[in-house]
Parts: sequence; structure tokens; C-alpha cells
Amino acid sequence: MDNLLQNAQNQMQKSLTVLRDDLSTIRTGKAAPSLVENLVISAYGGSTKLKVMELATVAASDAQTLQLTPFDPSIAGEIQKGIQDANTGLNPVVDGPLIRIAIPPLSQERREQLIHLMKQKLENGKIMIRQARHEAMNELKKAELSEDEEKRLEKEVQKITDEFITQIDTMGKQKEQELMQI
Repeated sequence: MDNLLQNAQNQMQKSLTVLRDDLSTIRTGKAAPSLVENLVISAYGGSTKLKVMELATVAASDAQTLQLTPFDPSIAGEIQKGIQDANTGLNPVVDGPLIRIAIPPLSQERREQLIHLMKQKLENGKIMIRQARHEAMNELKKAELSEDEEKRLEKEVQKITDEFITQIDTMGKQKEQELMQI
């Protein structure tokens, strides 16, 4: 039955990782490579992610500027168009072999919209965690265990669930602080 607990914990960890990646795409007032590295760019007759080591390297040259260095300077225009088409509110400028993106400061209204979006993503993360708990509880009921053993394992699953929910709440508080910084 330790295998059941391990499976539940692994599934919850995967959900947490997905949520963390999803939250990193919500922009704060600072330049961060995660704002653009998962965007899909049409280049070479197909679509690929901008992510580091596929089309370009992405770095924050300062707190308000992202700098992209395409591996093939001939696709700088496609990268620029892909970023604009992604509706991120970012405006890339091709500067010779580089692409620069100035990160505008967030208005109070936009901060509140992003916090609302973040809370939706956090709730979706909690739903994924609860789903993993539900599946683990169903597996417990299917297993032929003594009543005491079943209760003990249910408490363990709930304890693991509570730990992950706490981690999600902590991530949310940190992201909200980042969003509210001016």
C-alpha cells in the first residue's frame, strides 16, 4: 500500500509542477525569460517553441528588458511576429541580430486582472490535487484491507493532500506579492 501512497504523491507532484510552470507565464512587472520561452513560433515551415535551445536564447538584460538571440538570425522576423501574434501585450523590436522586448510597467487594473487569473490557475491546481486524492481513496476502497489499515492510509493520503494544498497557497501568496510590487 506504500506504492499507492507513492503514486498519489507522484501524481500530486506532477500537478504542482504543471501549476508552477503555468504561474511562471503570468507576467509581473519584471522581465523574466519564462514570459516568452513557451510561445509557439512558426519557422522553417513548421511550429516550434521559442524555448531556450530550440530557436533562440532568452535572457533578461535588465529588470525591464528581455533580449532574445536567435540561433539563425534569418528567422528574427518570424520570432517577432510569433511573439506579437501570441497576444502577450509584448512588443518585440528587431535590433540587428538581437530581438529586444521592453516590459512595460503594469497598471493597477492589469495587476488585478492578473491576480484574478492567477487565482483561477491556483484553484485549477487544487482541483488536480483533489482529483489525485480522490483516485487514491478509490484505490484504497478497492484494496481488501482491514478497517484500521484503510483508515490509517486515508489519513496519510489526506496529510499528503494538505501538504500540497499548502504549497499551492504559498506559491499564490508569493506570486501575488510579485504582482503587487511596483
